[in-house]
Formats: sequence, C-alpha cells, structure tokens
Amino acid sequence: MPVETKTTCPYCGVGCGVVATVAEDGGVSVRGDPDHPSNYGRLCSKGSALAETIDLDGRILHPEIGGRQASWDEALDLVAGKFAAAIKEYGPDSVAFYVSGQLLTEDYYVANKLMKGFVGSANIDTNSRLCMSSSVAGHRRAFGADTVPGTYEDLELADLVVLAGSNLAWCHPVLYQRLAAAKAKRPGMKVVVIDPRRTMTADIADLHLAIRPDGDVALFAGLFSHLVAGDAVDQNYIAAHTSGFADAFLAAGRLSFAEVLERTGLPAMQLREFYRLFAETEKVVTCYSQGVNQSSSGTDKVNAILNCHLATGRIGRPGMGPFSLTGQPNAMGGREVGGLANMLAAHMALENADDRDRVQRFWRAPAVAQKPGLKAVDLFKAVGEGRIKALWIMATNPVVSMPDADAVAEALEACPFVAVSDVLGKTDTTRYAHVLLPSLGWGEKDGTVTNSERRISRQRAFLAAPGQARADWWQLAEVARRMGFADAFAYAAPADVFSEHAALSAFENDGRRDFDIGAHAGLARAAYEVLDPFQWPQPAGREPAESRFFGTGGFYHADGKARLVAVAPAETDRTDAAYPFTLNTGRIRDQWHTMTRTGKSARLSSHIAEPFAELHPRDAMEIGVGNAGLVEIESPQGRAVVRALITERQARGSIFAPMHWNDQFAARARIDAVVPAITDPFSGQPASKNVAVAARRFAARHYAFAVSQARPVEPDAPYWALAKAAGGWRLELAFAEPAGDWAGWCRRVFAIPDGVEPLGYADAQTGDIRLAFFDGTRLLAAFFLARGPVAVARNWAIAQLAADHADPRRRFALVAGRPGADKPDPGATVCSCFGVGVNQIVAAVRGGCHSVEAVGKTLNAGTNCGSCRAEIRGIVDGCLAAAAE
Repeated sequence: MPVETKTTCPYCGVGCGVVATVAEDGGVSVRGDPDHPSNYGRLCSKGSALAETIDLDGRILHPEIGGRQASWDEALDLVAGKFAAAIKEYGPDSVAFYVSGQLLTEDYYVANKLMKGFVGSANIDTNSRLCMSSSVAGHRRAFGADTVPGTYEDLELADLVVLAGSNLAWCHPVLYQRLAAAKAKRPGMKVVVIDPRRTMTADIADLHLAIRPDGDVALFAGLFSHLVAGDAVDQNYIAAHTSGFADAFLAAGRLSFAEVLERTGLPAMQLREFYRLFAETEKVVTCYSQGVNQSSSGTDKVNAILNCHLATGRIGRPGMGPFSLTGQPNAMGGREVGGLANMLAAHMALENADDRDRVQRFWRAPAVAQKPGLKAVDLFKAVGEGRIKALWIMATNPVVSMPDADAVAEALEACPFVAVSDVLGKTDTTRYAHVLLPSLGWGEKDGTVTNSERRISRQRAFLAAPGQARADWWQLAEVARRMGFADAFAYAAPADVFSEHAALSAFENDGRRDFDIGAHAGLARAAYEVLDPFQWPQPAGREPAESRFFGTGGFYHADGKARLVAVAPAETDRTDAAYPFTLNTGRIRDQWHTMTRTGKSARLSSHIAEPFAELHPRDAMEIGVGNAGLVEIESPQGRAVVRALITERQARGSIFAPMHWNDQFAARARIDAVVPAITDPFSGQPASKNVAVAARRFAARHYAFAVSQARPVEPDAPYWALAKAAGGWRLELAFAEPAGDWAGWCRRVFAIPDGVEPLGYADAQTGDIRLAFFDGTRLLAAFFLARGPVAVARNWAIAQLAADHADPRRRFALVAGRPGADKPDPGATVCSCFGVGVNQIVAAVRGGCHSVEAVGKTLNAGTNCGSCRAEIRGIVDGCLAAAAE
C-alpha cells in the first residue's frame, strides 16, 4: 500500500504543508496538505515539482578527505582536530561556522550551542544574513525583540495591502494566491505594489509605485509626515505604548514633499493617492521583503515602515500590521536559536550580561561568547585575511550567493581548513573543501522549521538515508563529542534537541521574552513524531492558538514601550560615468537559490532556462543589444554574461538579473560576483538591489543551441547555459571564434560514441550549421549554429529527444529545425505545471478563450499553482488588444 507522510516544503518562508506519497514501487508523488494552515492544499510550481528533485544524481554518499573516500570517524576526527588546534593556538575567534536557512531548527540549535557556548566564540553566521537580517535589526530597535506581530490571515482581512520590495507572485506564490483569492472575493480591497520594476505581482495591484532604488526611507518618512499632518495618527496608542514619536516626526518633517518626489522618482498624483489610501484605511498590512532588506539602508527602511504602523496603532489587530516575509524555509527557526552572529538562543540578547549568564547556566557551558561574532561579509573577509583558520560551511553555497563572490572563492582557496556539509558533491563551494561531509536532504531528514508567521511545522523523513549521509545535527554533536563536550551533546534523536530548545525558551522567562514554546519542553519522541503545526508563543499550560503581538502594547524594551526610530534617507544613486546602470538582483518563479535542487527538474527549467538580464528597450538600443542577444554586466568586483530580455517592465537605467545561476549551469553567470560587499551598518546585510554597473553588448561570432541525451561535458565557449530538459539536456552557446571541426566538437561535448556519423548540412552563405547524431531511431544530440541567436523552436527540439526517428523525413525535419504540421510548436513555456506554451495560449485566445479562467478550462494552464496566471492574463490582453486594432 502507498505510504503517506505529512511534511513541510523546503523552499520559501511561506512554510507550506506537503503530503508525500511513496508508492509500492518506490515512486514518490507530492501534493499540498489541505489541513496545513499555511497553504490549505495549495503549492507553487517549485513545491509541486519536489518529487522531481530527490534523485541521487550528483549526491555525495560518503565522507571525503582531499577528494578521496573516508570513514565518518576519520573525517570527524579531522574536523574536530583542526578546530581544536586552531582554538588552542589562535583562540576561539580563529574558527567559524557559516550555516543556512536550509538547516532544520535542530541542526541550527546544535551549531549555535557548540560555537557560542562551548567554543566560546560568536563566529557563527548564516546565509539568512543575506535576506532578512535588516528585518531582525528593525524589529529589535522598534519592539525590543525580533517579533513578527501578525499572521497570514491578516493579508486576507486587510482592506489595503502594501507590498514593498516584494515580488509576491514569484517569491511567495502561495501567499500571493491567498491574497489574489481574497481580493477576488472582496473587490473593494486595494493592493499597492512598491517596486522599481513592474513584476508579475503588479497584475493584482490597484497602484504600482515604480520607486527609485532605495527610495523607500523617503517614501515612508513622507507618509509618516502626511499621517501626522492629516491627524491620522492614534494619539492614545502613541502615548500609552511608544516613545520617540517627536524625534521621528522631526526627522521625517525635514523632507519636503518635493524632496520626497525627487528621492522616490514618483509622480505627485501617485504619491498623494498612496498616502490617501494609507491614511484613510484602518485595516492596512504592509508586507516587505528583499527589496527593503537587501539595502545599505535596510534597517532604516524597516523602521520607517514600522513607524507608520506604530503611529497609527495599526499593529497586532486583525487585518493590520507590518509583515516581514522571510526568504528561506527556516530563516525564522535560525533566528529563534540565535543563528546570527549578534544574537543568542531563544531570542535572548548577546549584548545582555543577564541573558549570557542565563544561557550559560542552562547549557552548563564553560563560557558563552561575550561579544558579537563576525557577520557574513566580515566573516569571509576575515577568512581572506587569514584571521579564520578553520571554517565549517553547512547547507549553503556562498561562492554563488555572497556578494563579491569571486573574493569569497579566493578566501576559501587560501583558508587553511574548510569543511563543507552538503547533499551534492559538486557545487561552486564544495570544490574548496578539505573535508566534504554528506548530509541528509529533504525527504530524508527529520526536524522542524518555522515560517514567516511564527508557525513551527515538522519536516519528516519518508525516504531512507542514502549511502552514509547523516543529519547535520548528528555531525555537529559528533564533532562536539570529539572536542571534549560529550555530555552536553548526547542527543540520540532530533526530538531530544527540540525538547531542549523548547525548555531553553521557557527558562526563567515568565512572559518577559516573546519566544516561548515551553509547552513542548520534555516532549516525548512519540509526541514529536505526530506534532501538529503550531504558532508561537505557546508557553507551558497554554493550548495552541493563533496569536498576534502588540495590539495592546506589551513591547519588549525595559519600559514595555515601542520605539519610533528617527530615520533619514541616504544617498541612493551609486552610478557614475563608468558605471551608469543600476543592477537589481533577485529571484525568478521556478528556481531556488543556487539551483542545487530545482536545477534537477526539467519542468522547472522549462519556463526560463538560462541566465538573463531585463533591460528597457531604449537602454538595449543604446548599448547595441537586440532581442535574445547577449549582454555583459560589469562592476569593479567582477562581470557576468547573460541573455538580454528586453522589456518595458524595466525602468530606464535599471537592469534586473536573477541570482540563481552558477558555474555548474553556466559559463559566467554568478551575478553576485558583480555585487560589491556594501552592507547596512546596523544589520550587516548586503546591498544587492542597488549596484552600479556597466552594460555592453557581448560580441559573439556564432550562436548555438543544442539538445542531448547525455549531460554535456563543460563546453569551451565564452557563453554557455545548461538546463535539464525532458529526456535529456538543453544547451545555449555563443562563440567568439569558430571551432573548425564542429562535428568533432559535438562528439567531445555530447559524448557521441565512435561510429555514429552526423546527419546535417552547412550553409556557407548564412553560416548556419545543423548536425544531428542518431543511434538507431533515437536522437543522441542535435546542434544548431548560426551567426545570430538561433531561431529554432526550443520545446519542439527538446521533444525530439523522446521521439522515434525511424522515418527519414523526421530526421531531415529535425536538421532543418522545422516542426511538422502534425507537431506544432507549443512555444516558450508559460505554465510549468502542465507544460503549456505561449503559442498554445495564443491559439486558445483566438479560439474564443478571452479570460484566464477560460484558458485554464481549455488548457489547464494556471489551474494548479497559479503562479503563471499574471503571464497568461498578459498574453490574453495582448491578443485581444491586437485583434481590436
């Protein structure tokens, strides 16, 4: 009989419940958990494709030392020995951990306990520093604790939802679906999107504010002044529950309306309409994400938003409040255990002597770190400078995701000892590992995660551990044991860790700290196995309940009051004559972080298969880049070469490029190699949304497209981008010089067996070359070369990998690159869930489907995860507008 397991999605911070089913033949399928309160059965495209990402291809299945297989004992002895030796000779601050929001809370807890309580250093930081640490800093300044006040339900109850720096449709798709459904039921609900570019989220916006990069402080400071001037503040709430109002108002009042217009770049009519909506609507939720956080003024942006909610008392009540949307599945769990270098476990403060003493006594630790450790950017600088002698990286890929990524690679190469715990043997980071430790992946590991609304859910194993892979908490506990701390790390199961974590949250708390899950202290393993999702706080003796904070005050500063923080806008324009464009980095719909998981799915790669940069048409024309041409993006830190996507969604002078691509999937597309290591002074979060760059046409002599059964060997081309495809692989290429023997080039790159001769032709006049290699009736590889971007239908060509080519006419049609009348080209994929292409949608519209719903009924497109509905609506509207001309 099939076995069902309730677990949690490992992608974004929405924290969707998933039901994984293992069939009798071992096949796995997934669906949304209809009982989980985060998603009620919905899943996005990435979540829907989870079963396609759990194969063992590329997995590391045993420990390695210097590239050779080793036993766990040998590898762990070496890690413990290297860390102990560095500590003995250079002191505790000579070692560091760099961890990840992909870890489970139990892993995070053990890592934090080992470093801060037993090594005695706070040099443990996390890739969550890159996505939400400005929110943490802003919360702590305003509330006295890192508290998210509201719940997801507030988005559905609000009359105005402001989305600041959040492409909700692509980055938190299930929340977007919930919001879109609520707006459809209550058309009077208003949505405002604040984003420099018109993203897919703007599809449901009543107002899109195309703000200048880093104009958010000025925008919300101006709003604060408007609220005060219009008597839209709550004087009773301000007097009873806040301090700092006068200073915050004085700072905001220094900006005139004209200056706000200048700094935000917004039309006066739009600005006045936004201010009016906010002032006149009581139930307001302001959701903010990376566009706010990833800034050199990110913390001030957060506090500018919080000021507006505190001054109006619109916080902690149904349908109102500020809402930080976290990027990773367990960024919040990491915050709970003190996974950041400047925090202690259980939301206690590293700078507070009483908190340090409390944690030390609870852990019975020899010494708790006395000062903050190195935040991520400074940590890798210290590695490069030789101050860090031993570094352990867990579940993350900093050579791709960190700013100034090439410098990070150089630092790791020079580091005396690097241990890496990961699921894949080959990433941009694992190549620098002296010791490589095989970790459990999603579906294999057990523990908990916390989502953006403070809801703790279980991730449960439904697959056996492959090879010798082991849990991250186990690896850490074993190293701790070898370093002499066996008694404090004698965990036998993740339930033991969770129980201790819960007990620490309640230890000497009595309501003085926001994070309290004492109801689960001493939780038995059997109860842990069946633990239902719950929202914190849940102190001992209290039943699980939905909760909000601060509706009637109760803040965590010593006086119980919130702080309104005086903020002033900083200079935002970093461009100059040498670097005249502003680069904004971010995420796309169907890929996740550095693609180590989503890159395995052909379905997820079908929507956008190669790295790209969005440019405004005028900008593209001025630098000489045409449609589907290549653009080189450069800063003083590095450069990247990506495909040009020319669109009016992008503002003049601005470029958007996604952060996912890496050296495993492309030649030179690690966009964070272009981003400088500029950080927010309070949070240490890098500024990844406002980067001064130069952009120019990448001159290529030839372009090529190929499909193959086998994964291509890394091609010797200045531009290439590889993606998984149905039945094999797809490859985009560009060459500066001809290879000469193209057939020989194909044989090497596509591993064509000896004796297989190509079918093809070369056109001396156009420069086109077409080659196809067949093994019997099966296509091994097809290669299309041209002097310009190759005009071959991609999805049709990919489908030929699974087709039967016994008929010679099919072979010649393939070489010609022309779909037959019986196999029309579906066009570029729009709906990944059902593999529906743009040409199919256009045909449906011409056939009478004049709405997104009608297209869905005909083609199924947009009826599963819904992430593509905005694109479908754009196609429908475009077709109808063209027909009306």
